Amino acid sequence: MTTRSKPTIVWFRDDLRLTDQPALHAAVTSGRPVLCIYIFDQVSEGVRPLGAASRWWLHHSLASLDDKLRTIGGRLFLFQGATEAVVAALLRTGIEGLMFNRRYQQAERRIDDAVVDLCRREGVAVEDFVGSVLHEPWEVIPKTGGFYKVFTPYWRAAVAHGPTLPPMGVPGPMAKSAPGPRVEGGPVALEELGLLPEISWDGGLCDTWEPGQDGAQRALDLFLREKVESYATDRDRLGVAGSSRLSPHLRFGEISPREVIAALERRAGSSAEKFAAELGWRDFNTALLFHVPDLSTAPFHKSYARFPFTKLTPAALAAWQHGRTGYPVVDAGMRQLWQIGTMHNRVRMITASFLVKHLLADWRIGERWFWDTLCDADPANNPLNWQWIAGCGNDPVPYFRIFNPVLQGEKFDPDGAYVRRYVPELADLPDRWIHKPWEAPSDVLVKVNVVLGKTYPAPMVDHAKARVRALDALRRHRETLDRDQA
Repeated sequence: MTTRSKPTIVWFRDDLRLTDQPALHAAVTSGRPVLCIYIFDQVSEGVRPLGAASRWWLHHSLASLDDKLRTIGGRLFLFQGATEAVVAALLRTGIEGLMFNRRYQQAERRIDDAVVDLCRREGVAVEDFVGSVLHEPWEVIPKTGGFYKVFTPYWRAAVAHGPTLPPMGVPGPMAKSAPGPRVEGGPVALEELGLLPEISWDGGLCDTWEPGQDGAQRALDLFLREKVESYATDRDRLGVAGSSRLSPHLRFGEISPREVIAALERRAGSSAEKFAAELGWRDFNTALLFHVPDLSTAPFHKSYARFPFTKLTPAALAAWQHGRTGYPVVDAGMRQLWQIGTMHNRVRMITASFLVKHLLADWRIGERWFWDTLCDADPANNPLNWQWIAGCGNDPVPYFRIFNPVLQGEKFDPDGAYVRRYVPELADLPDRWIHKPWEAPSDVLVKVNVVLGKTYPAPMVDHAKARVRALDALRRHRETLDRDQA
């Protein structure tokens, strides 16, 4: 095999697209045969296995990517197992080069470093690119050193850093698509990865989402056409579809943040700027995870490792997980999550606060549940958002700020549209009682066929008492710290 006929591998990871795909673009323009691969690795040390909703999304995203690659003369070959072993086997078949876009989690960086070392020992050229963030973690840092721990100065510095590179289009047709070599670990059929559920619980996901590059582009087009102008105000209105619905597409790299920014730059106004800042928040969290890799298992502020959480009973945990707490806005959010693999961002805060403060549960329990049930479960955003609400993160909401689920519901879902959609047993309650059915007169409950404790649960905790208990736990925690420092 001549050097010219040896293929270059394009290693897809969290960048499952053709547009603005630097590694793919470089490989195609080189004129060499291209071998496009994806390695499903859940066994290498430190890799966090995907949750069920993310696995569902990945299955459909990989299928979409293969379809898109075929339009430019390529195809996607799937492998599974430990990445280093799979790559070593591929190199033995005769490979000219390896190209990929960088990742920033600690375990994944270790894997990438090992693969780069392996390629260099074998005389295989390696090129890596930036493809999943606007600014890499080491690009936006304080002049005094270290890293930013608060978003506002980070974003100010990121904006001052200057524009990112413009997004690339779809690369031209491949000169030649390399055949998939038979090695240990693959290639395998998509179904062999076992990503789809054995029990069919994914009907709501199928009805709600369109994974893949085309779905991402359609979501962006819809957002720009109908939602971006009112995003700054509608994003907190629970009964309004005011969000972009881009988060799972960004999580799996079906669209790049540079593509979104380029589209936003054609729009002026505070709403476009607000959404651009949300992309900055994503970069910020990625940078924090780069510098503090154990954020899903340990609090950013280490003193909170000793916080006096309460061990939940299985029944209490199940009530929160499945939307049976007796607080309508909390239950609506948890049922939305279960049904369609996402939850309104405002309600993510309300439901998380309820678990951590009303039930005094360890935030990591909630983080793991969201990791399993969110289609957009992001390794940086998910734990940092939970740490924010738990008061132990880098720049958290104070622990003593305890969301009142009734007031939150009345403020952000004043007509009860959100609750009525996801808690249909309360649909006929008047607006006045929709967020506090336990206060409704008995004749009203009878009229709408609501029997607290039967057709809908009574509140599992009293808000006022739960608030006192949470503040007492904070007081005891601070007293313990003071004694230790004395």
